[in-house]
Amino acid sequence: MTLDRGHAATTDDEAVAKKVEAFRLAQIAADAKALGALCADDLSYSHSSGFLEDKAAFIANATDGKTEFLSITYKDPSIKIVGPAAIVRFHWMAEMMADGKKVANSLHILMNWQKQGDEWKLLSRSATKL
Repeated sequence: MTLDRGHAATTDDEAVAKKVEAFRLAQIAADAKALGALCADDLSYSHSSGFLEDKAAFIANATDGKTEFLSITYKDPSIKIVGPAAIVRFHWMAEMMADGKKVANSLHILMNWQKQGDEWKLLSRSATKL
C-alpha cells in the first residue's frame, strides 16, 4: 500500500499531537517512566531561566516532588512536519505549587520532535518568558 504525502503528513501530525499531549499529561503526573519513553536519549531541555538539562537531569528534576503542577495548558499549538522532524510551538500556561506557594507561569514553548524508527521522541525543548 502506498500513502500519498498528504496522508503521511496527516498521520505524522496526529502521531506528534498524541505525543505532545502524552508529554503534557506525564508532566502533570510527574511520571518518570512516561517522560523517559517520550524523550530522546540526546534530549536538550532548556528552561526560560536558561537552565539546561539532559534527559536524566530533566526526568529527575521533573519528578522530584519539589513542584506540583495543578494544571498545564498548551494553548494554540502548531505542528509542522519537516522530514523526520516536527516543530511544535505553543503557549504554555500552568499553575503549580512550589515552595508552598501557588505560582502561575506563562511561556512560549518550542519543541523539536524527531522520528526515531516508528516513534516520535522529544529531542529538544526551549522556553521563553512572556
